[in-house]
Amino acid sequence: MDVFPAGDPADWQHDPWSGKIVDGRVWGRGATDMKAGTTASIMTYAYLYRFREHLKGKLTLTAVSDEETGGKWGTRYLLENHADEAKGDCVLNGEPSDPCAVRFAEKGTLRLTFTIRTPGAHGAYTHRSKNANRIAGHLMDRLDKLVDIPPAMPESVAAVVNRPESLAAADQAMGEGTSTIINKVTVNYGVLRGGLKVNMLPGTCVMEADIRLPVGTTRETVMAEIETILADFPEASVAVQEAASNPTSHSDPTHEMIALVQQAASELGRPRPEVICSLGATDCKHFRYHGVPAYVYGVPPGNMSMADESVAIADFLHVVKTHALAAFDYLSA
Repeated sequence: MDVFPAGDPADWQHDPWSGKIVDGRVWGRGATDMKAGTTASIMTYAYLYRFREHLKGKLTLTAVSDEETGGKWGTRYLLENHADEAKGDCVLNGEPSDPCAVRFAEKGTLRLTFTIRTPGAHGAYTHRSKNANRIAGHLMDRLDKLVDIPPAMPESVAAVVNRPESLAAADQAMGEGTSTIINKVTVNYGVLRGGLKVNMLPGTCVMEADIRLPVGTTRETVMAEIETILADFPEASVAVQEAASNPTSHSDPTHEMIALVQQAASELGRPRPEVICSLGATDCKHFRYHGVPAYVYGVPPGNMSMADESVAIADFLHVVKTHALAAFDYLSA
């Protein structure tokens, strides 16, 4: 569930599907995202089940697929069709986040497919048609300017996200430089398909873009900018990948669950986690859309989605213990 392709096994130190334990780490595709988090949730649920008579509320475990493609047949489906079972008063999610941070908000996604069409021609007859691939390159240069869209983050969110301690934790959790883009639109061109043969001038190029929206920035704002850009590219059209496009989301950064996670992590010997915003999306967004506060506390992202993905067993066990303690305290208060 929630696992990227492994790519070429030759790029890995260990078989990406082995789950091999070396140097105190579990190695393999999905070790961090999302097997560690899913297993942490299962273990927390199983542990607290033994103490159910001490709990004042109900603990529900959801383990679904389809998170990487928007959740239409996963969490979103559960909330739309089985709300009585899936909804609650609060959600604690184990997506990769790093024990140094609790995530209360996340960027939105806008997935787009751009199609560039020209007549095409023989590769030697460059005077006969524009090159669809070259147009795509120029279009990418223009779309990169979307990062200049002014931020529109609500003051209550900005006050937390822009704290020096939060920015430092974001850099630690998601890599140096995170703090420079947390308030910005970002654009990634993940798929580019153009041309049929080296000696043919491409007549079609299809480009898929993954645009991330900071909290407060709307799809409408970004699409308006894109339509302005496309006015200069008559050969290009755009379509929204609706199933994989979702608005930004955030929960109350002062919610009780955050304090309980911070307390549990500290009692377990780790530094008090800072409250940050996530660059990537999680299924927490669907709970937030339904009015349920949702928070993420998980293992470090590390090489998530890269070769040599692995998770430290110590970090994994820490997350299990933190989830169990925080959930128990929340349900026994």
